Formats: sequence, structure tokens, C-alpha cells
Amino acid sequence: MSHGRVATIIPAAGQGVRMGGKKQFLKLDGIPIFIHTLRKFAACPEVSEIFMAAPAEDISAIEETLRAERLSKEVMVVLGGNRRQDSVENCLGVLSRDTDLVAVHDAVRPFVTVALICAVIEEAARTGASILGILSVDTVKQVQQTRIVGTIPRERIVLAQTPQVFRYELLKQAFAKAREENFIGTDEASLVEHLGHEVTVVPGSERNIKITTPADLELARFYLEQERAASIAAAPVAATAARAKSGR
Repeated sequence: MSHGRVATIIPAAGQGVRMGGKKQFLKLDGIPIFIHTLRKFAACPEVSEIFMAAPAEDISAIEETLRAERLSKEVMVVLGGNRRQDSVENCLGVLSRDTDLVAVHDAVRPFVTVALICAVIEEAARTGASILGILSVDTVKQVQQTRIVGTIPRERIVLAQTPQVFRYELLKQAFAKAREENFIGTDEASLVEHLGHEVTVVPGSERNIKITTPADLELARFYLEQERAASIAAAPVAATAARAKSGR
């Protein structure tokens, strides 16, 4: 089902302090993590166009990598900002005014599936604002410094993931209000919440990890091997179905 013009924004201007370098440019199987991520959105039929925010000093190298990758959808590289919020807003500023929905996704979440991307786009088209999220399996404590001051019931906790998808005009309004009030959010949903609009949650996946530490990178290598094995196993089935469809 088409939901009009859907633009994807991939903020990738972070410095990767916890990883000791720009984590989006680290490689999995010899390929930059951001390319693995972009492949998922290029393969999604709902996505119309892709924009990626990057540091000024990396734009030329990224564009060269993209030319070699030859994705099925063009990726426009935009100058990023000092914060994620600035980078996303820079991308918003170059979107066409006939954009209907905007999906924002972390460059270092390469294991999101096309099915999940489509699901959260579908929900945002219905409600105006939706994110992927998973339930917490751990007990969550509220603290002041090192002292526990309360326990938050797990059924009231969702761990936010991306993509986070919003109607274009709604997201523009949220960023404008945040800028006027010097409000800094931890993600795009927090800006929309600050605007007073409800955000819904679509069940995400525990595999949709954000690669921020060396331990995450090890897990990512394991997931990539599993993805590759699943793709190899599915290839004969797809070929048989294609032959049946063609009548051979």
C-alpha cells in the first residue's frame, strides 16, 4: 500500500565516543555499517528517497562509497550538525514540500527488517507519529545518583528503537517548537511529545540493535552471519517460485 512520498533520514554525523571513533564507518564483513543500513531502506518499497547527514570532512568519501555501492535508490548526503537533532533538522530543510511521511533511522541499526520498516510507516500513516519499540525484560529502577528512589513497572516501559516515522508537517512543527524553546530531545519522538502529539509504538525486534560499543559489534557480526545463512537458504525457494510463476 502506498502512503505517498516517504523520505528517510539517516543521521550519521556522530563522533562515536563510546566506540573510540565514528562507529557508522566501521565495517561489517568489509562493508561500512551505514551501507548495511541503507540497503534495508533501499529495498523497502514504501521508501521514496533517502537522505544521510554526515560530517563535512566525510561527505566526499561517503559519496564515493555510495557510487560504488549502486543502491537502487539515490542517497543525498547532507551536512550534519553538532547534535543528532541538528543533523535531522538539516535534512528536513532539504525535503520536498510534497513529502507525506518522514522516517528517521539510526545509521548504526543495520538489522532492521524491511517488514518492520513497512509496519511502522503504516502505523504513522494512520496516527501521524509512530516508533518501533520493545518491552523491557529487566526491572527498571529510578535513581538519584547512586540511590534508588523507585521501581518503574516493566509493563509501563518500552525501549525505543528506530525507525521513528512522522507526518512531515508534524515533524517540522516539532522541530520548530524545539528550536524556539531551546528544547533538546533524546530522539525525534521526544520532540513530537513535547509538541503535545501522541506517539504510538509498533513492536520492534531485539535484533534491531544500535551498535555503540565493541560488544555490540561482536553481536552484529553474529547477526550478519545469520542473515547471510538465511538468505542462502531462501534462494532456492525463491528460484523455484519464480520458475513456477513463469510456467517452466
